[in-house]
Amino acid sequence: MKLVLFDLDNTLLAGDSDYEWGQFLIAKGAVDGAHYEAKNRAFYEDYKAGRLDIYAFLAFALRPLATHSRQQLDAWHAEYMETRIRPMITQAARDLVNRHLNEADLVAVITATNSFVTGPIAKEFGIPHLIATDPEEIDGHFTGEVAGTPCFREGKVVRLEHFLEAHGTRLDCLDTSWFYSDSHNDLPLLEKVRHPVAVDPDPTLRAHAEAQHWPVISLREAGAREQR
Repeated sequence: MKLVLFDLDNTLLAGDSDYEWGQFLIAKGAVDGAHYEAKNRAFYEDYKAGRLDIYAFLAFALRPLATHSRQQLDAWHAEYMETRIRPMITQAARDLVNRHLNEADLVAVITATNSFVTGPIAKEFGIPHLIATDPEEIDGHFTGEVAGTPCFREGKVVRLEHFLEAHGTRLDCLDTSWFYSDSHNDLPLLEKVRHPVAVDPDPTLRAHAEAQHWPVISLREAGAREQR
């Protein structure tokens, strides 16, 4: 069995879906603009620096889901997909996904960003499986809390193990496994798969990938091509 995993933000997308969802909510007047902007940016900088407190971030990021109806959230998300997300999808990213969809047994997006935001994005790529941080939902309404293990850093490994168990296998039983990511935050999972690939990587991941002789590619140019 062949497994292919894709990180989403700044990997398949030329941008960050979580951050852009926050910016979209600000533009809609759905949150306190000045306060939310400052907090959103600070958390994003913490993420890039590798010091993000995932539970503090989720308490912030999931709160707007609990303060608006699902009908309103879904309507906003459709607009967000059109105005914010589709412009961040390159043809190179679509081509890479389609190649693996034709070759692999299991293809999934695995992302720290919550599943409400990312579910439709995975569908846009035609990717059948999503492993994401799950917002708690009771009777069709989001509570603002997180359900289960956040899909972040070591949590991605835990969530992948649960996903594979549900499909009757384990990572060490697979014929081959791939993971594409841009972020040093994903090193715990990158080091578990047989074929780690750094995609438009941050400086820390680039240095690690080069030291380990991992492929380094770009999806932001005219094709998915190796950079070294």
